[in-house]
Amino acid sequence: MSYNGSAKAGCLVSSDDVCNGSCTKREVSVTSTAISMTVGIVSNTLALFILIKAYRRFRFKSKAAFLLFASGLVVTDFLGHLINGSLALYVYASQKGWETFDPHKSLCDFFGVCMAFFGLTPLLLGSLMAVERCIGVTRPLFHTTALGSHHVKSLLGLTWLLGLLVALLPILFQRSYQMQRSRSWCFFRLQGPRDWVDVLLPILFSVLGLLALLLSLVCNTMTFLTLLRSRVQLDRDYHRHCRNTSHHSEMVCQLLAIMLVSCVCWGPILITGIIFSLQDHGEDQASYTHMLLVVRMATWNQILDPWVYILLRKAVLKSLFLVALRLCSPHLKIKLQWQGITQDNSTTEVRSSVISRPDFICLDGPFPPDTAIQSAHPR
Repeated sequence: MSYNGSAKAGCLVSSDDVCNGSCTKREVSVTSTAISMTVGIVSNTLALFILIKAYRRFRFKSKAAFLLFASGLVVTDFLGHLINGSLALYVYASQKGWETFDPHKSLCDFFGVCMAFFGLTPLLLGSLMAVERCIGVTRPLFHTTALGSHHVKSLLGLTWLLGLLVALLPILFQRSYQMQRSRSWCFFRLQGPRDWVDVLLPILFSVLGLLALLLSLVCNTMTFLTLLRSRVQLDRDYHRHCRNTSHHSEMVCQLLAIMLVSCVCWGPILITGIIFSLQDHGEDQASYTHMLLVVRMATWNQILDPWVYILLRKAVLKSLFLVALRLCSPHLKIKLQWQGITQDNSTTEVRSSVISRPDFICLDGPFPPDTAIQSAHPR
């Protein structure tokens, strides 16, 4: 969703001062849209490269499912910036003359479908990733047997289809998307004459988005508490932890960051969509300014999402942990240390596990959840 709102179109007015001010606002909007589109495409491309590289390393391990979902999310964000940004730039280049270049409103409908699809689908994918990690941590055996790569790809396809179906509902019900007041984008009909279908469609969109955020919150909380309980028991009983703990910590940090970004960026526009659907705010300036603000906040979701995978990686988190250690007092004894900082990575430990619950017993102590069954090797 690559869009930045602007002032009303048209610089051909009688006053030169008003003309210059309007043209300046339009130029700023075009520039900000182009920058947002470029930054989003570059960021998502870099994140996709990192995820593909990680997937090759963990292709046959439990982390592969999470990486596939994450790759699907990044690809969706990438296409959202590319398509929506290109449409917005075309509208600006055409002086926002919708009556001239889109007399049948077909481009507005396509723009609205893209805005709805690339807005809702990332929220659905984020909740799907949270559910996958929650199952992997709390029910590792079921995760190993039931979530193969083909199942993950099928779930990805179904999620995209669901997002596309919701986006196409106005077209299927013969309700065209509405050109918004800034004349630079199209979305659900939130103003003017409406019937119950026009009211229901944006509410459905917003409710699905809010339910996806709520599901992410619940699943991520369960995952975090399960890992925390397992980590505390490991430190209390055995004073050590298994090698896969850092991978779980990395994924949980990424999920929490994605959930936080989605709530901050998309929460306001989803709530605003429900309020505007139930109440007629007319064409007042306050409503226009508020909608412009929440839409701009939503555009940042697809810019910030890829940086979660770029910054919140194991290597980066380890570096931040080392910096935190250096900043602490040298006399301070820290019991929780990142796996690999105090141990030689070349040392191969004997492992034997039977996955049954998050705190089962093995030769090295209890494994964390979602640890794959491995064969024992001599030291």
